[in-house]
Amino acid sequence: MPFVTADDGAQIFYKDWGGGGTPVLLSHGWPLNADAWEAAALFLAEHGHRAIAHDRRGHGRSSQTWNGNEMDTYADDLACLIDHLDLTDLTLVGHSTGGGEIAHYVGRHGSSRVAKLVLVSAVPPLMLATDDNPGGLPIAVFDGIRAGEAADRSQLYRDLADGPFFGNNRGGDVSQGVRDAFWLQSMACGHRGAYECIAAFSATDFRPDLAKIDVPTLVIHGDDDQIVPFEVGGARSAVLIDGATLLVYEGGAHGLPDTARDRLHADLLAFIDS
Repeated sequence: MPFVTADDGAQIFYKDWGGGGTPVLLSHGWPLNADAWEAAALFLAEHGHRAIAHDRRGHGRSSQTWNGNEMDTYADDLACLIDHLDLTDLTLVGHSTGGGEIAHYVGRHGSSRVAKLVLVSAVPPLMLATDDNPGGLPIAVFDGIRAGEAADRSQLYRDLADGPFFGNNRGGDVSQGVRDAFWLQSMACGHRGAYECIAAFSATDFRPDLAKIDVPTLVIHGDDDQIVPFEVGGARSAVLIDGATLLVYEGGAHGLPDTARDRLHADLLAFIDS
Protein backbone atom coordinates (compact mmCIF):
# COMPACT_ATOMS: atom_id res chain seq x y z
CA MET A 1 0.00 0.00 0.00
CA PRO A 2 1.33 3.50 -0.78
CA PHE A 3 2.35 5.77 2.09
CA VAL A 4 4.08 9.11 2.38
CA THR A 5 6.22 9.96 5.41
CA ALA A 6 5.19 13.13 7.22
CA ASP A 7 7.67 15.53 8.81
CA ASP A 8 7.49 13.76 12.19
CA GLY A 9 7.79 10.27 10.67
CA ALA A 10 4.07 9.46 10.63
CA GLN A 11 2.98 7.29 7.73
CA ILE A 12 0.09 8.74 5.73
CA PHE A 13 -1.79 6.25 3.56
CA TYR A 14 -3.20 7.33 0.20
CA LYS A 15 -4.96 5.97 -2.87
CA ASP A 16 -3.98 7.16 -6.33
CA TRP A 17 -6.41 6.16 -9.07
CA GLY A 18 -6.74 6.96 -12.75
CA GLY A 19 -4.41 8.03 -15.49
CA GLY A 20 -2.65 11.19 -16.46
CA GLY A 21 -5.54 13.65 -16.25
CA THR A 22 -5.65 16.68 -14.03
CA PRO A 23 -5.43 15.65 -10.36
CA VAL A 24 -8.22 15.84 -7.81
CA LEU A 25 -7.42 15.28 -4.15
CA LEU A 26 -10.34 14.28 -1.92
CA SER A 27 -10.17 14.90 1.83
CA HIS A 28 -12.55 13.00 4.11
CA GLY A 29 -14.60 13.89 7.17
CA TRP A 30 -14.38 12.83 10.81
CA PRO A 31 -13.88 10.04 11.83
CA LEU A 32 -13.77 8.39 8.40
CA ASN A 33 -11.00 7.71 5.90
CA ALA A 34 -10.30 7.69 2.16
CA ASP A 35 -12.88 4.94 1.62
CA ALA A 36 -15.60 7.55 2.19
CA TRP A 37 -14.64 9.05 -1.19
CA GLU A 38 -14.37 5.78 -3.15
CA ALA A 39 -17.46 6.34 -5.29
CA ALA A 40 -16.39 9.87 -6.26
CA ALA A 41 -12.80 8.79 -6.85
CA LEU A 42 -13.93 6.00 -9.15
CA PHE A 43 -16.26 8.37 -11.02
CA LEU A 44 -13.60 11.04 -11.49
CA ALA A 45 -10.95 8.52 -12.57
CA GLU A 46 -13.37 7.04 -15.09
CA HIS A 47 -13.90 10.56 -16.45
CA GLY A 48 -10.25 11.23 -17.16
CA HIS A 49 -8.95 12.61 -13.88
CA ARG A 50 -6.32 11.39 -11.44
CA ALA A 51 -8.19 10.85 -8.17
CA ILE A 52 -6.22 10.82 -4.92
CA ALA A 53 -7.59 10.28 -1.42
CA HIS A 54 -5.65 9.91 1.83
CA ASP A 55 -6.32 8.75 5.37
CA ARG A 56 -5.74 11.66 7.73
CA ARG A 57 -3.28 10.82 10.52
CA GLY A 58 -5.03 8.93 13.28
CA HIS A 59 -7.63 7.68 10.82
CA GLY A 60 -7.86 4.49 8.78
CA ARG A 61 -4.53 3.05 7.69
CA SER A 62 -2.37 6.03 8.59
CA SER A 63 -0.25 6.22 11.74
CA GLN A 64 -2.13 6.66 14.99
CA THR A 65 0.14 9.31 16.46
CA TRP A 66 -0.23 10.49 20.03
CA ASN A 67 0.45 14.10 19.00
CA GLY A 68 -0.37 16.09 15.90
CA ASN A 69 -4.10 15.53 15.88
CA GLU A 70 -4.86 19.16 15.02
CA MET A 71 -5.32 21.27 11.91
CA ASP A 72 -1.80 22.64 11.57
CA THR A 73 -0.36 19.14 11.38
CA TYR A 74 -3.18 17.85 9.18
CA ALA A 75 -2.47 20.64 6.70
CA ASP A 76 1.27 19.98 6.82
CA ASP A 77 0.68 16.28 6.21
CA LEU A 78 -1.41 17.21 3.19
CA ALA A 79 1.45 19.40 1.95
CA CYS A 80 3.83 16.43 2.29
CA LEU A 81 1.52 14.29 0.16
CA ILE A 82 1.01 16.98 -2.49
CA ASP A 83 4.75 17.65 -2.70
CA HIS A 84 5.59 13.92 -2.73
CA LEU A 85 3.30 13.36 -5.71
CA ASP A 86 4.38 16.68 -7.26
CA LEU A 87 0.77 17.64 -7.92
CA THR A 88 0.01 20.81 -9.86
CA ASP A 89 -3.14 22.24 -11.42
CA LEU A 90 -4.81 20.49 -8.50
CA THR A 91 -8.43 20.56 -7.43
CA LEU A 92 -8.83 20.10 -3.68
CA VAL A 93 -12.17 18.68 -2.51
CA GLY A 94 -12.97 18.48 1.19
CA HIS A 95 -16.00 17.03 2.95
CA SER A 96 -16.79 18.19 6.49
CA THR A 97 -13.51 18.17 8.47
CA GLY A 98 -11.74 17.67 5.16
CA GLY A 99 -13.03 21.05 4.06
CA GLY A 100 -11.23 22.58 6.99
CA GLU A 101 -8.09 20.65 6.15
CA ILE A 102 -7.91 21.91 2.56
CA ALA A 103 -8.73 25.49 3.55
CA HIS A 104 -6.02 25.40 6.21
CA TYR A 105 -3.59 23.94 3.67
CA VAL A 106 -4.08 27.00 1.47
CA GLY A 107 -3.79 29.27 4.51
CA ARG A 108 -0.46 27.71 5.56
CA HIS A 109 1.07 26.66 2.24
CA GLY A 110 -0.50 28.89 -0.39
CA SER A 111 -2.20 28.01 -3.65
CA SER A 112 0.73 27.70 -6.06
CA ARG A 113 -0.14 24.04 -6.73
CA VAL A 114 -3.92 24.53 -6.53
CA ALA A 115 -6.27 25.39 -9.37
CA LYS A 116 -9.65 25.05 -7.64
CA LEU A 117 -11.27 24.27 -4.28
CA VAL A 118 -14.54 22.53 -3.42
CA LEU A 119 -15.99 22.62 0.09
CA VAL A 120 -18.71 19.99 0.68
CA SER A 121 -20.73 20.17 3.92
CA ALA A 122 -17.55 21.72 5.30
CA VAL A 123 -16.75 22.92 8.82
CA PRO A 124 -15.34 26.38 7.94
CA PRO A 125 -15.47 29.16 8.81
CA LEU A 126 -15.85 28.32 12.56
CA MET A 127 -18.31 25.92 14.11
CA LEU A 128 -17.90 26.88 17.76
CA ALA A 129 -19.78 29.86 19.17
CA THR A 130 -17.38 32.48 20.55
CA ASP A 131 -17.63 36.15 21.46
CA ASP A 132 -16.83 37.13 17.87
CA ASN A 133 -18.70 34.18 16.38
CA PRO A 134 -22.11 34.28 18.06
CA GLY A 135 -23.76 32.36 15.23
CA GLY A 136 -21.80 29.20 15.97
CA LEU A 137 -22.85 26.15 17.95
CA PRO A 138 -22.52 26.06 21.76
CA ILE A 139 -19.60 24.14 23.20
CA ALA A 140 -22.07 21.81 24.87
CA VAL A 141 -22.72 20.26 21.45
CA PHE A 142 -19.08 19.28 21.05
CA ASP A 143 -18.68 18.31 24.70
CA GLY A 144 -21.54 15.87 24.08
CA ILE A 145 -19.68 14.32 21.15
CA ARG A 146 -16.54 14.08 23.27
CA ALA A 147 -18.52 12.39 26.04
CA GLY A 148 -19.89 9.86 23.56
CA GLU A 149 -16.43 9.24 22.14
CA ALA A 150 -15.00 8.65 25.61
CA ALA A 151 -17.85 6.51 26.97
CA ASP A 152 -18.89 4.27 24.06
CA ARG A 153 -17.56 5.41 20.75
CA SER A 154 -18.91 2.41 18.87
CA GLN A 155 -22.44 3.36 19.88
CA LEU A 156 -21.78 7.02 19.13
CA TYR A 157 -20.88 6.12 15.55
CA ARG A 158 -23.96 3.91 15.25
CA ASP A 159 -26.14 6.75 16.48
CA LEU A 160 -24.60 9.23 14.03
CA ALA A 161 -24.96 6.87 11.08
CA ASP A 162 -28.52 5.87 11.94
CA GLY A 163 -29.55 9.43 12.68
CA PRO A 164 -28.31 12.90 11.74
CA PHE A 165 -25.26 12.17 9.54
CA PHE A 166 -27.31 10.79 6.66
CA GLY A 167 -30.63 12.30 7.71
CA ASN A 168 -32.17 8.94 8.57
CA ASN A 169 -33.95 10.62 11.49
CA ARG A 170 -35.64 12.87 8.91
CA GLY A 171 -36.90 10.09 6.68
CA GLY A 172 -33.69 9.48 4.74
CA ASP A 173 -33.35 6.17 2.95
CA VAL A 174 -29.60 5.49 3.11
CA SER A 175 -29.01 1.75 3.08
CA GLN A 176 -27.89 -0.32 6.03
CA GLY A 177 -24.72 -1.05 4.08
CA VAL A 178 -23.78 2.62 3.84
CA ARG A 179 -24.44 3.10 7.54
CA ASP A 180 -22.38 0.02 8.35
CA ALA A 181 -19.52 1.39 6.23
CA PHE A 182 -19.63 4.62 8.26
CA TRP A 183 -19.34 2.62 11.50
CA LEU A 184 -16.56 0.42 10.14
CA GLN A 185 -14.47 3.36 8.95
CA SER A 186 -15.08 5.21 12.22
CA MET A 187 -13.92 2.26 14.32
CA ALA A 188 -10.69 2.16 12.28
CA CYS A 189 -9.90 5.66 13.58
CA GLY A 190 -7.65 5.72 16.64
CA HIS A 191 -9.39 6.60 19.88
CA ARG A 192 -7.11 9.52 20.78
CA GLY A 193 -7.04 10.83 17.22
CA ALA A 194 -10.82 10.74 17.00
CA TYR A 195 -11.22 12.45 20.36
CA GLU A 196 -8.75 15.23 19.64
CA CYS A 197 -10.08 15.79 16.14
CA ILE A 198 -13.38 16.96 17.65
CA ALA A 199 -11.63 20.10 18.85
CA ALA A 200 -9.78 20.38 15.55
CA PHE A 201 -12.95 20.51 13.46
CA SER A 202 -15.07 22.50 15.90
CA ALA A 203 -12.75 25.10 17.44
CA THR A 204 -10.31 25.92 14.62
CA ASP A 205 -10.96 29.39 13.25
CA PHE A 206 -10.71 29.06 9.47
CA ARG A 207 -11.68 32.65 8.72
CA PRO A 208 -8.06 33.75 8.12
CA ASP A 209 -7.64 30.78 5.75
CA LEU A 210 -10.76 31.62 3.77
CA ALA A 211 -9.47 35.17 3.31
CA LYS A 212 -6.35 33.75 1.63
CA ILE A 213 -8.18 31.59 -0.91
CA ASP A 214 -7.48 33.08 -4.33
CA VAL A 215 -8.63 30.30 -6.67
CA PRO A 216 -12.13 29.48 -7.98
CA THR A 217 -14.07 27.87 -5.15
CA LEU A 218 -17.31 25.92 -5.14
CA VAL A 219 -19.23 25.64 -1.87
CA ILE A 220 -21.79 22.82 -1.70
CA HIS A 221 -24.01 22.44 1.36
CA GLY A 222 -27.33 20.85 2.22
CA ASP A 223 -29.88 23.12 3.85
CA ASP A 224 -30.92 20.32 6.24
CA ASP A 225 -27.41 19.51 7.44
CA GLN A 226 -27.72 18.55 11.11
CA ILE A 227 -23.96 18.17 11.71
CA VAL A 228 -22.67 21.42 10.18
CA PRO A 229 -25.81 23.55 9.84
CA PHE A 230 -25.99 25.44 6.56
CA GLU A 231 -26.07 28.86 8.23
CA VAL A 232 -23.01 27.95 10.33
CA GLY A 233 -21.00 26.49 7.46
CA GLY A 234 -21.62 26.84 3.75
CA ALA A 235 -23.71 30.01 3.82
CA ARG A 236 -21.01 31.92 5.68
CA SER A 237 -18.04 30.43 3.84
CA ALA A 238 -19.52 31.43 0.51
CA VAL A 239 -19.61 35.06 1.70
CA LEU A 240 -16.09 35.04 3.14
CA ILE A 241 -14.36 33.46 0.10
CA ASP A 242 -13.84 35.99 -2.65
CA GLY A 243 -15.84 35.03 -5.74
CA ALA A 244 -17.08 31.69 -4.37
CA THR A 245 -20.00 29.90 -6.01
CA LEU A 246 -22.61 28.43 -3.67
CA LEU A 247 -24.75 25.40 -4.51
CA VAL A 248 -27.48 24.62 -1.98
CA TYR A 249 -28.82 21.08 -1.96
CA GLU A 250 -32.43 21.45 -0.91
CA GLY A 251 -33.22 19.07 1.94
CA GLY A 252 -29.64 17.82 1.80
CA ALA A 253 -28.14 16.05 4.81
CA HIS A 254 -24.52 16.17 5.96
CA GLY A 255 -23.36 13.00 4.22
CA LEU A 256 -23.79 14.31 0.68
CA PRO A 257 -21.14 12.00 -0.85
CA ASP A 258 -23.63 9.19 -0.17
CA THR A 259 -27.04 10.85 0.12
CA ALA A 260 -26.68 12.92 -3.08
CA ARG A 261 -24.04 10.87 -4.86
CA ASP A 262 -25.08 11.31 -8.50
CA ARG A 263 -25.77 15.03 -8.18
CA LEU A 264 -22.53 15.64 -6.32
CA HIS A 265 -20.49 13.70 -8.88
CA ALA A 266 -22.02 15.68 -11.74
CA ASP A 267 -21.44 19.00 -9.98
CA LEU A 268 -17.83 18.12 -9.13
CA LEU A 269 -17.05 17.08 -12.69
CA ALA A 270 -18.67 20.16 -14.20
CA PHE A 271 -16.73 22.47 -11.89
CA ILE A 272 -13.39 20.68 -12.31
CA ASP A 273 -13.76 20.66 -16.10
CA SER A 274 -15.01 24.22 -16.39
